[in-house]
Amino acid sequence: MAGARNFKYNDEYDKLAKMNDKLTVTGKIVSGEKKGAFFTQLDWFQNQCQEKLGFKPFPGTLNLEIEAAMLPHIEALISSSGIEVVPPDPNFCTGHVYPVNIMGVGGAIVVPAEDVRVHSKNILELLAPTCLKEALDVDDGDEIMLVAEY
Repeated sequence: MAGARNFKYNDEYDKLAKMNDKLTVTGKIVSGEKKGAFFTQLDWFQNQCQEKLGFKPFPGTLNLEIEAAMLPHIEALISSSGIEVVPPDPNFCTGHVYPVNIMGVGGAIVVPAEDVRVHSKNILELLAPTCLKEALDVDDGDEIMLVAEY
């Protein structure tokens, strides 16, 4: 694909991943469970994203598989910051969103409550105001990069 980039991991990657309170993550796009579209289209979720992130998310999430070496960095990001998303109905789970820049597109990592997560910890679910695959001209198997701030 024209927008796809192939980022190579090397011995310096761990040092470069976290610089100047910014976390740079690369990963491979993978297919998901197709459950994100339901959640991201809920009115209360759309409204809270607009209020807290500045955008209403495109229906669905883009799933990014990251290497195991990045997990400690992601866990540090998740434990240190985040914006809580709280449903008005207790039958829905709470979650957190973490603003990121996805190759020039403003978006967020969305992390549902632990007890309802469907993905392993090495899969990040990304939100954006647009379809990321179209905006970045990428598809499953392509690698992309995102930057988060602590």
